[in-house]
Amino acid sequence: MTTATEPRRRRRPVLVPGYPLTDLGEPDLRSPARLYLWLAARQAPVLLAGMVLGVASMGCVALIPVATGRAIDEGLVAGDTKAFGAWVAACAVLGLVAAGSGVLRHRMSVWNRLTAGFRVQQLTIRHVTCVGDTLRRRLASGEVMALTGGDSAAIGFSFDRTARGAGALASLLVVGAIVLATSWSLGLVVLLGVPVVLLGTTLLVRPLESRQRQVRDRLGDVTSLAADTVSGLRVLKGIGGERAALERFRVASRELRAAGIRSARTQAHLDALHVLLPGLLIVLITWLGAGYAADGSITPGELVALYGYAAFLVLPLSTMAEVAGMLVRGFVAARCVHAVLAIERDLPGRPGAAMPPAGSELVDLPAGLTVTPGAHTGVVCASAADARAVVDRLGGYREADVRLGGVPLAELPLEGVRERILAVEAEPFLFSGTLHETLDPPRSSGRVSTAGALAGAAATDIVVTLPDGPDTEVTDRGRSFSGGQRQRLALARALIVDPEILLLDEPASAVDAHTEALVAEGLRDVRAGRTTVIVTTSPFILERCDRVAFVVNGSVRAEGGHADLLAAEPDYRLAVLRGAG
Repeated sequence: MTTATEPRRRRRPVLVPGYPLTDLGEPDLRSPARLYLWLAARQAPVLLAGMVLGVASMGCVALIPVATGRAIDEGLVAGDTKAFGAWVAACAVLGLVAAGSGVLRHRMSVWNRLTAGFRVQQLTIRHVTCVGDTLRRRLASGEVMALTGGDSAAIGFSFDRTARGAGALASLLVVGAIVLATSWSLGLVVLLGVPVVLLGTTLLVRPLESRQRQVRDRLGDVTSLAADTVSGLRVLKGIGGERAALERFRVASRELRAAGIRSARTQAHLDALHVLLPGLLIVLITWLGAGYAADGSITPGELVALYGYAAFLVLPLSTMAEVAGMLVRGFVAARCVHAVLAIERDLPGRPGAAMPPAGSELVDLPAGLTVTPGAHTGVVCASAADARAVVDRLGGYREADVRLGGVPLAELPLEGVRERILAVEAEPFLFSGTLHETLDPPRSSGRVSTAGALAGAAATDIVVTLPDGPDTEVTDRGRSFSGGQRQRLALARALIVDPEILLLDEPASAVDAHTEALVAEGLRDVRAGRTTVIVTTSPFILERCDRVAFVVNGSVRAEGGHADLLAAEPDYRLAVLRGAG
C-alpha cells in the first residue's frame, strides 16, 4: 500500500503481448517463394484459425439469402406463421454467427499481420548484426530502411488478407452450389462466370508485380540518396555542393514518381476490372433469374434469394481481387527480404577454438606488425587505405592471417574475439536515446567509471554544457553533436567498455590541437597497462606511445620511438607533419 508521499507508479500499457518474438527460427533461403512459405508455416495455426473463422463469417452471410427465400416461400406465400418465424430466427442466428466470427477473424488477421511484420523486422536486424560490415559493402542503407519499413508491412498485410480470401473462396463455392441446385443453368453461369472474372482480373497481376518492384527499387535509391545527403550535409555546404545534391535528389524523385504513376495506372486498370467484370456477371444472373421467375421455373422466394446472391457476389469477388493484389505485394517484398537475408559474411565460418589466455600477443602477419600486450602501440600509415586495412585485420573484420596468442582469429569464436578486441572507427556511430544510455554499454569491465572515461576522452565539458546533462536526448546518429564531440563521446564509450585490446582509428582527427593533446594524455592515463593500438598521424598521441610502427604499402617499414622515426624516416616525418595540418 502506497502512502500519500510516495509517487504513484505508472503502469506501462501492453499494446501487443508477445513481442518481440523470442523464437525466430532459421528461415528457408532457397528461394523467395520458400522464404514466404516458411514465414507462413511459422504461424500456421493462427493462419488456419483465421481462415476457418473467415469461412464461417462469409459462409453465414452467403446462407442468409437462402433463409430469406425460404421465409418468403414457406412463410409468406404458404401463410405459415411458424415457418416464417423459424426462418426469420435462422436469419438472425446466421447474422449473429457471422458478426461474432467476423470479429474473431479480424483479430486473427491483425495478429497474423503484426507477427509476420515483426518477424521479418527481427530477422533482418538479427542478420544485419551477424553480417556486420559486409552489409555496408553489399547494400545501400536505404535498402535496409525500406526493408524494415515498407517490405515487412507488405508481407504482414498479405498474411492479413488470407482469412478474408479463404472466406471469399468458400462463399463463392457455397453460392455456386446453392444456385446450381436451384437452377442448373444459373449455377453454370455462376460456376463458369466466377473463374472468368478472376482470370480477367489476374491478367494485370504480372505487370503490376513488375511495376511495383520497380517502385520498390526506386524507393530504395531515393532513401539511400536522402540518407547520404543528410549525413554529408556539412561537407556539402563546405564545398558548395548543395545544388548538385538537390538536383540528384530531384532526378531520383522524378524517376520514383514516374515509376509510381506507371504502377498506379496498372492498379487503376485492375480496380476498374474489379468493378466491371463482377457487375457484368451480376447483371447477367439477375436478368436470367427474372426470366426464370416469369415463366415459373423458380419460386418468388428463390428469385429474392437470387437477387441477394447477385448483391452478395460483389463482396467475395472484390475480396479475391484484393487478396491477389496483396499477395503480389507480399511476394515482391519477400524477394527484397530474401536478397538481404541471403547476404553472407565475407569472413568464413569460425569453428570455435579455445580462446587464448588474457595478455596474449596480437600479430598481423601480412603487415609484419606485432602488438605488445599491455603497451600503447602507435601505427602510422602512408595511406588511408593502409590505415583502414590495419584496423579491419586486427579487429577480425577482414579475412587475413592475424593471430592472437598464436591462434588465427578466423579459428576463434566471433563472440570471444568481439569481447577481447574492440575497434573504434574514425567516424563513430552514436545511437539515439539519452546520453546516459549511450555511456552505459551492456558490456564493460567495471574498471573505468563514466566520469573517468569522460575525463580520459576530454569530453567532460560536453556533458556539462548540455541542457539536461546525461539525460539529454541524442538525435539520430548523434547529429545534434559536432564531429569532434561525437568522436570524444564514442571514445569515452570505448573506454568504459575497457576491452583487453582497444583499436582506435584516428581518435582525435576532428578536434582542435588543444583538445587533441588532452585526449592523448587522457588515453595514456586511462589505458595504462592495457593493450592499445592507435592508428593515427597525431604527434601528440604518437609521442605518448611506447612504440610506433610505420606502415607503407601494407607492411611495416620501420619501428621505434616517435622521435627516433622522425629523425630516421623522411616519409614518416612527412606523414606526421601532413597529419598535423
